[in-house]
Amino acid sequence: MDRATIDGLRREVRGRVVAPTDDEFDQLRWVFNTMFDRRPAVIVQAADADDVVRAIAFAERRDLPIAVRSGGHSLAGHGTADGALVLDLGGLAGMRLDLERRTASVGPGITTGEYAARAHAHGLGTPLGDNTSVGLGGLTLSGGVGYLSRRYGLAIDSLLSAHVVTADGRRLSASPDEHPDLFWAIRGGGGNFGVVTQLRLRVHPVGTVYGGWLILPATHAALAGCAAAARDAPEALTIIANVFRMPPLDLVPPAVHGRLVLAIAAVCVGDLAAGERALVPFRRLAVPLADALGPLPYPAIFRYSRNAGLGPHGTAARTTFLAALDEEVIAAIIERTAQAPSAYAAAQLRFLGGAISRVPDDATAFAFRDRAIMFSSYIEFDAGLDPGPYLAWTEAFWGLVRPHGAGAYVGFLQDEGDERIRDAYPDATYVRLADVKRRYDPGNRFRLNQNIRPAGGP
Repeated sequence: MDRATIDGLRREVRGRVVAPTDDEFDQLRWVFNTMFDRRPAVIVQAADADDVVRAIAFAERRDLPIAVRSGGHSLAGHGTADGALVLDLGGLAGMRLDLERRTASVGPGITTGEYAARAHAHGLGTPLGDNTSVGLGGLTLSGGVGYLSRRYGLAIDSLLSAHVVTADGRRLSASPDEHPDLFWAIRGGGGNFGVVTQLRLRVHPVGTVYGGWLILPATHAALAGCAAAARDAPEALTIIANVFRMPPLDLVPPAVHGRLVLAIAAVCVGDLAAGERALVPFRRLAVPLADALGPLPYPAIFRYSRNAGLGPHGTAARTTFLAALDEEVIAAIIERTAQAPSAYAAAQLRFLGGAISRVPDDATAFAFRDRAIMFSSYIEFDAGLDPGPYLAWTEAFWGLVRPHGAGAYVGFLQDEGDERIRDAYPDATYVRLADVKRRYDPGNRFRLNQNIRPAGGP
């Protein structure tokens, strides 16, 4: 685009417009996953919902694809694209708490860490993710599985309403009472249906929790026992377990650095004594290499997330749901993580159930409510490195686990093709999503995502 066109866009919006000739462009064109080296046509850092409307209209006039991002953490790099208008919602990061109604109205650009800290000041919280720098927009629209999920459900289970800008520039409110079909679809269907500019979420009592990290040797018996203990745990306890080679953290003695470990991240909401009792079966699985479990303010759990303070880097990942943790999967986890070509490779097990499973499958677009475990593999590597060896490791690992799983979490998919997008939804759910897409985005303007094509359309 020529300078006059860019200047015209700058006059239209309140937020910043960054062109390829601007000094900041080379930094801002990147998303968190540096495997995606792309050059957008222009970046619009929206200041408000009006900017979103104007940016969408501008992209329509210029026939530009639209890449929407809130935190830029899409594993598939969907927050950027060659020749696209990048609509950056990071500036829509306000938060307003209504303590009387126990709700929070937030912009999609607020991060999990900021939200958790501000809600915790009042002893409250919402089930979101496990990474402080992820934006709430993409996280919530995918479903949102985090440290409070067994107690309070997914992020979408606390979503009360949302403001959505559609492809034709309408500003709609989606809730059980207004545009209920759209409200159903955005709870797990991702950014296919419009740009969410505000979310209203329920907040819950959280405060001080019992939890932290328990580091055990990564043995077959420990993994099997962890799965059994998580299956029988009270709903107040959420477990996210990772198998990886232990990085050089002060938490463990130097002799443990580089050793394959089972790191159990735990959060138990409610009575602290009950939380301590709930973790007893996990402590009995093996002699701990490190035991950092105890009472802690809820936001402190995020310090145990790998990406909490990590900048952009390459990531390859795969995900599926498991009914149980069987022998073959345990063997694959131990073998593949021990042989990974990066020090930052992990198999992750998010144990589900509890409040997640009490919501009917057809109540939201996220429909795998009855699954016991969400499995994911991750491998991270420095920006600029050839991704080939890391992708090869990922595919080999995935080949061993995939036959034992079913379905997929759309928020953890990479660019894996239409078949895998279909895996993220049961057939009836996908058909319903395609019909909602037809009604709200018949031209498939919002297609730079895990794309659900409109029924009968492009």
